[in-house]
Amino acid sequence: MTTIKAALAILMIGAATPALAQYGSAPQRQEIQTPPPAPTPSATPAQPQAPQRQYNLSRQERTAFTPVITAVTASDWATATTALATAAEAARGNDAKYLVGQIRLQIGIGTQNRALQAQGIDEMLASGGAQPSELRALYENQLEFATAAGDTAKAQRAMAELDRINPNDPNRIVRMAQLREQAHDTAGAIGVYQQAIQAKQQANQPVPVEWRQQMASIAYRAHSPETGRYMREWLAAAPSPALWHDTLALYAEANSGFKLDTYRLMRAAGVMTGERDFVELYQAANAVRAFGEVEAVIQDGLRRNLIVRNVAPAQQTLALATRRAADDRSSLAESRRSALAGNAAAALSMGDAYYGYGQYAEAAELYRAALQKGTDANLGNLRLGAALALGGQRAPAEAAFRAVAGPSADLAQLWLLWLSTRAG
Repeated sequence: MTTIKAALAILMIGAATPALAQYGSAPQRQEIQTPPPAPTPSATPAQPQAPQRQYNLSRQERTAFTPVITAVTASDWATATTALATAAEAARGNDAKYLVGQIRLQIGIGTQNRALQAQGIDEMLASGGAQPSELRALYENQLEFATAAGDTAKAQRAMAELDRINPNDPNRIVRMAQLREQAHDTAGAIGVYQQAIQAKQQANQPVPVEWRQQMASIAYRAHSPETGRYMREWLAAAPSPALWHDTLALYAEANSGFKLDTYRLMRAAGVMTGERDFVELYQAANAVRAFGEVEAVIQDGLRRNLIVRNVAPAQQTLALATRRAADDRSSLAESRRSALAGNAAAALSMGDAYYGYGQYAEAAELYRAALQKGTDANLGNLRLGAALALGGQRAPAEAAFRAVAGPSADLAQLWLLWLSTRAG
C-alpha cells in the first residue's frame, strides 16, 4: 500500500498554528480547531471533505506541538521528526496522543516510510482519540500493514475489530481469506470462501462472483491441482468469452498432453482470440495427422488476421496440409474400413482425421471402435464426447464426458459446461 486511504489523510494542522498561539494563558485545557483533512492522491476529487475537528489540548501540549506543526506545514520532515519526539513526550491527553500518531503518519507519507505510516496508524488507534467514523478505515489500514509485514497476530486483532464494527460487511470474508493466504495456508484461504458460499446457499442468497474468482486466483497462485475446478466454478457463475478463453488457455498450459482436446473446445466455443490459439491448435492437429483440421484452422486464423508473426510457417504448413488432405479425402472410405478392422491406435487416429474434416458421426463411430479395442478410456471418451457434441448428439455426448476420469476429467467437465449453454 503506497498511499493511505483518503479517510486517513493527515490533517493539515499547520494552518492551525495561529490558533495555538492565541490562547496565551488560557485555562489548563482548551479546544483547538483544524481544517478538514486533505485527500491523499488516491482519493476521488469529488469526495466530500470531512468536517472540521476540535482538539482538546493543554497549554503545555499546545506549546510542544507548535514546532512540529510548523515543520509539517513546511514539509520539513527532518525537523518534524525531531520536534515530534518532544511533542510525544508532552502528550498526556487522548487528543494529543492521537495527534502524535497523525503527525507521524504524515511524516511517513511525506518520506514514503511505510514503517512510520504503520506506527502512526497504531498510535492513532491506541490513543483513544480516534472518532468512531474513523475506526473502520484505521483498522483496515492496520490490517493491510500488518498483513504485509507478516504480523499475523496484529492482523487478526485488526480483523476482529472490523468484524465487531460491521459484522455484516461482505469484505470480511475477503480479509479472512487474504490473511490465511498470507500465512501460506491455501486450503484455509479457500475454505473461508467455501464456508461462506455454503452459508449463502443455505440461506438462498446469491453468492458473490468475486468469491469464486478469488478461490480460483488463490489456487492458481499456489499451483494447486484444484485450480481447474475453481476456474470452472467461476466460469459457471459468470461465463464470458474472455473467461472461457483464459480458463482453457490456463488448462492447456498446465496439461500439455491435452492441448488438442482443449483447443478443440476453445474453437467450438468460439473464443479463439489470439495467434497462439490458432498455432497451438493447428500444431496439435498436425501431430495427429488431422490434416483437414490443420487446413481449416490456419485458413480461419489467416482470414481473421489473427496469425501475424507466424504467417510464413503457417502458410507452409497450410500448403502441406492441403495436399495431404486432398490425398486423404480420396481414400477416406478405405482408411475407415481398415481402421475399424485394425487396432485401437488406428481407430483413434482415423477418428481424429474424420473429426478434422467435420464428419462427426464417422468420427464418433471410430472413437467408439477405439474404446472397444482398448484405447485409453478417458481419452477415448473425451474425444467421443466432443464428436457427439459437435454432431448434435447431446445426451450421448454428456454420457461420454461423464465417463471421463483422471487428469482429463476437468476438461470433460468444461466440455459439459459448454454443452449446457447450447440451445437444444
